[in-house]
Amino acid sequence: MQTNYLLPHKYKKAGWFLFSIGVITGLLFMIFELEPDFFKIKVIQVFNSDTDFQGNKESFFSIIKNNVFDEIISIFIIIGGLLVGFTKEKVEDEFIYKLRQDSLVWAIIINYFVLIFAVLFIYDFTFLDVLVYNMFTPLIFFIIRFNFLKLKSRSDEE
Repeated sequence: MQTNYLLPHKYKKAGWFLFSIGVITGLLFMIFELEPDFFKIKVIQVFNSDTDFQGNKESFFSIIKNNVFDEIISIFIIIGGLLVGFTKEKVEDEFIYKLRQDSLVWAIIINYFVLIFAVLFIYDFTFLDVLVYNMFTPLIFFIIRFNFLKLKSRSDEE
């Protein structure tokens, strides 16, 4: 079976490293609200709809000073998660392909159940926080489910 969309297996270790660092740092960021001053740099902002002190509203392509710590954490989680989830296994057969496919479908369905729950029961700015975290949940659910099914299938073989 041909899986052209999967990366070579050698990227899996780098993926786990980035994903682990991103998740651990993200949890620390979320719990302790860390924002080290070292990460406050000038960045390009594509669009801004906030009103400033002079009454200026929408602006395109402006340079602002921003703490990019949370953006770096997000990039680590996303790139690491994609590498973990979409690199080939040592043995990439039809069974692994089926596990991967089932896990991906399961992750999307669970993700949208979480989102429906949030839409119905979470409001105001807390809802925006849930939406931010919700962009990571499909990858996280997929990785957990896929690795759980792989581990379970190995233990059933023994």
